[in-house]
Amino acid sequence: MDALVPLIVAVTGLPALGIAAWHARADDAHGRGTALRWALIALSILAGAVGLYFAAGRQAAQVAVVVAMVVAVNALAVSMVLHLRRGGTRR
Repeated sequence: MDALVPLIVAVTGLPALGIAAWHARADDAHGRGTALRWALIALSILAGAVGLYFAAGRQAAQVAVVVAMVVAVNALAVSMVLHLRRGGTRR
């Protein structure tokens, strides 16, 4: 039963990997940068799931893992928004 929550968290990170693969097909640097950010988001979610699995039963450790995962995903989301705002053109 302790593995159910980490499993659910890991499954929610899988769509980000699919989106990363989709964007990685582009031939330009902008598409590769977008794919990299999606892959890093998926990696941070999967790392959070592993952390939750190993922190089973210790509430302080679980809270620390969740806070670290939320900070990492939100920082990468801000990076993604800034990257998408720049667009594919050089200035």
